[in-house]
Amino acid sequence: MATHPSTPHPTGAEPTPEPPTHQSTRTHTTRAHSFNTAAAQYAANRPSYPPALFDAIEALADHPLPGSRVADIGAGTGIATALLHARGANVIAVEPGDGMAAQFRSTLPGIPIIRGTGDDLPLADASVDLVTYAQAWHWTDPTRSVPEALRVLRPGGALALWWNTEALDVPWIADAAARTERHFGIDVAAEKRNVNARAADPAGRLDFTRRTVRWSRRVPLDTHLANIGSHSVFLVNDEEHTAAFLAEEREHLLQAFPDGIVEEVYEVVLLLAKTPA
Repeated sequence: MATHPSTPHPTGAEPTPEPPTHQSTRTHTTRAHSFNTAAAQYAANRPSYPPALFDAIEALADHPLPGSRVADIGAGTGIATALLHARGANVIAVEPGDGMAAQFRSTLPGIPIIRGTGDDLPLADASVDLVTYAQAWHWTDPTRSVPEALRVLRPGGALALWWNTEALDVPWIADAAARTERHFGIDVAAEKRNVNARAADPAGRLDFTRRTVRWSRRVPLDTHLANIGSHSVFLVNDEEHTAAFLAEEREHLLQAFPDGIVEEVYEVVLLLAKTPA
């Protein structure tokens, strides 16, 4: 569901958008659709989200998740959708991609999913209490997605956007980020700089509150590398270049984690804005 051009960072959040060009828009669209070819890899290896994130959403929204009507937009394979459902929310998922939607249905057959994008939500006016975007807001055009979120939210509802970002204060993560930057020309630090209210809503229609939740997971090295490989910058890059990078990365990480178990450390950045009651 891409409409504004930028260069995605592997963890999903976007650097500052550049002025649109035909080529950059085409590249952004290609990356947005790239996940459909790797939906199973995405579902099996991407990180989840900690319970504290959902505690923060409830606190900032001043509304409990149990019984809430929630629309999870850009739901992908359903990682966030499943967690919202487990918290007692009545969730409907919206996803534009064929491959991602198919994976979602096979994993979460009991949760409804409809096809659509954040720029043109297939939902009725004032029909939900909470609109959520997990790793997905940067694929939208805020000039369209902000009014759409406001349209479908009930009075007193909330829009919640969040991203798992890398904890760059951890030495091995900083080193890995530097290698990624050298190989792919990506400004890794830009990911956190650009997760902010101005980037999310350039017109300033929403009053976002920001929270950060730090968490970690321990996974086998193969899972970590498969997680990296499921990001758009790798999926659209030359296969030989990507394979060579991942092979080198394996050797670097085995020096840091000789037992083959990697501790990934994340900071989930949450932006939440309420609508007038």
